[in-house]
Formats: sequence, structure tokens, C-alpha cells
Amino acid sequence: MPKKIIKRLMPDPQSIKANKHLKIFGSLLHNPHLWHLNRHSVAKAFAVGLFFAFIPVPFQMVLAAGTAILVHSNLPLSIALVWITNPLTMPAIFYSCYIVGTWIIGAPAQEFSFEANWQWVVDSLSTIGPAFLLGCGVLATVFAIIGYFGIQGLWRYSVSKAWQNRKER
Repeated sequence: MPKKIIKRLMPDPQSIKANKHLKIFGSLLHNPHLWHLNRHSVAKAFAVGLFFAFIPVPFQMVLAAGTAILVHSNLPLSIALVWITNPLTMPAIFYSCYIVGTWIIGAPAQEFSFEANWQWVVDSLSTIGPAFLLGCGVLATVFAIIGYFGIQGLWRYSVSKAWQNRKER
């Protein structure tokens, strides 16, 4: 059952409340709805976490936490899912965003080589930036929708399977 798996992997609420970056939310972190594990809170958490995983900004976890608080999704799960884009997966994910953006715009993909400096970022905003940002927005939205409805469906299937197993016993 998804609930048991998620519960086992979730961090302790006290460790999240003690996080120095999340202190800005203050007493909002004490809302019990942010810690529930039910179909709706987990599905919303997947939508929030997957959405912000594809948004190329610093402090994605803080943005995901703020949105989770606003929509009453499971806070630890929303924050954890942002880490889908980590230093190992980020190049492939963001290159995919760029390719999707060029496909939507109808522009040919440009050859470029990444440089880890601010001048490269500023120069790239005018060349590859529009396609990249459009691709990030599209894939963020698509994966958030897939995550939401995928968890809703998986949860319903799991519950119906559990009920069916009970009837058979």
C-alpha cells in the first residue's frame, strides 16, 4: 500500500520544523493537515513537488514548502520530491526541458556548452533561455498533473485491492 511505503520513507516532522530555511513559515508548520498521509494530501504533494522540481530557481524546497502550506498538501513529501532534480539528474532533466521548448517554439536546437559562471547565464537568457524556460514550465505542469492523477489512481487501486483481499479472507 502506498501509505505504508511513504510513511516509512518520510522524515520526522520535528526535523522539518527545525530546518533553518523553513523557519520563515513559523507557526504555519504546526498545521496538522501538513503531516497527514491520505490520498488527497499525498496527490497534492506529488503535484507540488514535481512542479517545483522542474522550475530552475534556487531554493526550490522553500517554494515547494510555501505552496504545500497554501494547498494543504503533505509538507515532507512536497519538499522531498523537489530533489528529483539533484546534481546528478539536473543536466538530463533541464536539457530535456530545453528540447521540449525548442519543439514547442519550432526553433532548431542550438549547440551550446555549459559554463559555470554568471556571464554565461546572462548571455544564454537571450539565446537558449526562452525555449528552456518554456520547456521547464510545460514539463513542470505536465509532470505535476501526471503525479497528481497517478497517485490518485494508484491509491484507489491499492485500497480497492486491499478491500478485495479482505473479502476473500
